[in-house]
Order: sequence, then C-alpha cells, then structure tokens
Amino acid sequence: MSKELVEAVERWHNRDLSQERIKYLINDGVHFKMRVVDSVESVPVLVVVGVREDGGKVVLGFQAGHRESASSWREFFRDLKRRGLRWELIKLGVMDGIQALQQVFKEEFPQAEVQRYLVHLSRNVLAKVPRKLKGEIASELRGIFYAPAEEEAKGRLADFKTRWERHLRSALRCLEKALDSALTFFKFPAEDWLSIRTTNIIERLNKKFKRRTKVMEIIASEKALYNLLAFICLKMEIYWRRSPMERVVSAMFIPQLKAASDFTQNA
Repeated sequence: MSKELVEAVERWHNRDLSQERIKYLINDGVHFKMRVVDSVESVPVLVVVGVREDGGKVVLGFQAGHRESASSWREFFRDLKRRGLRWELIKLGVMDGIQALQQVFKEEFPQAEVQRYLVHLSRNVLAKVPRKLKGEIASELRGIFYAPAEEEAKGRLADFKTRWERHLRSALRCLEKALDSALTFFKFPAEDWLSIRTTNIIERLNKKFKRRTKVMEIIASEKALYNLLAFICLKMEIYWRRSPMERVVSAMFIPQLKAASDFTQNA
C-alpha cells in the first residue's frame, strides 16, 4: 500500500499539464522543518497555483528551492513547461516583490503581466510609517488598492501623495517603486480581482500546510514531506471545486461598489 501511495504521488507530481488552460500563476514559497541526515533544517519549498480560464484553481506543483533565488524559480517554471504548461496562455503572475522572481517570470513568460501581493506591499510601506500614523495610512492604502476603478485609485493615490509627501517620503518612495505592478489587476476582468489582488488563495494553502505539519514537529525526510504536501494539495483542489465562492462574491459586490462610487462622484 505504501508503494502504491508513493507511486500515485509521483504521478500527480509529474502529471501532464498540456490540457490545463491556465491564465494566472500565483507564486510563493514556504519553509518546513525537516530532518536532513543528522540535523534538523528549515527547508524552503516553492509553490505555484494556477487559475484556469474558467476560474477554477489547481496546484500545478511544488519544488524545493529558495524563494529569492532566480535559478530556483527558473528551474521550477521550466519544469512546468516541460510537463506541458502552455506558457503562451499565461496572462499574469501574482507574486511578492522579490526582484529575482519578477525578472525570471518576465523572461519565462514574456507576454504576461506582473501583479504584486498588495498585503505584502502595504506591510513594506507601513514599516516606514510612525506607529501613531499606521492605522490612518493603512486605511488610505486600502482605499487606493480596493477602489472600484483604476481612475479612482489613481485619484486617491494623487491625494495620498499630496498629503504625505512632506512627512513620509520614505514610505512614499517604497510605494512608488511598486506602483507599476501594484495596480496591474485593473487590466483584467473585475470578477477576477478578488483572486489576483489578494493573497487569499496561496495563504489558505500555506495555512493547510502549516496546520498539518505543525503537529509533526519534524518531518522525517524529503519524500515524506512531498507525500504529505501532495495530499494536502489534492484535498485543497477538491475544496476549490466545491466552493468557487471568490468569483461569486466578487460578481455580487463589484457592481455595487461601482454604483456607490458613481453616486459619491455625482453627489
């Protein structure tokens, strides 16, 4: 039974991706405590989740590698291509602000755009803000990133810069450096914004990883880790198929947000 289990995991991990019509790639890395020979090490694992053209989500794969390593990400992306991933269909990569990752992604998928994790960007900006202003600045950043239209987001951004340029120059520079990739989601259908401007998809998967591995304290080997992650991924995909709520919720609320914005402007 153990042998059949390992073989099934290997088949899933190396499965053909040529029939998957993936439009977005969500990329991240996570660490696990694993026994390596006679010591316990923190082992980094890269994870890529794909969003299909129909809105469905699927874990395309995971692979050992450092999240800030260009060579690790390049090897991972090329392995996905080797397995049949149709690179020409990829329209967007969602990721943290790691320069090496962004550069490699653009080289491997030159036709695709890049979207920064807005939560991570907000944290970076707030790290340069005095404690007494953090709540106010966080609220204004949410107003920019969650505006119902690009024009309104840019208007709020202009007001933000005018108000804080004198007092928070470092925070503003941090924000401005990432603007090109922070508002990319506006180029895509509104019903997809919830999936591509938040970290919900990848964070939910990472929480599943951590919750299951935490009780183990130390994972015995790389094979044991990969077997465990594969089953968690399969379970998560079943959940995604049964609960396609992100598109539904987005479709329900975005028209209301736009209507509210129009009402505010007219008033």
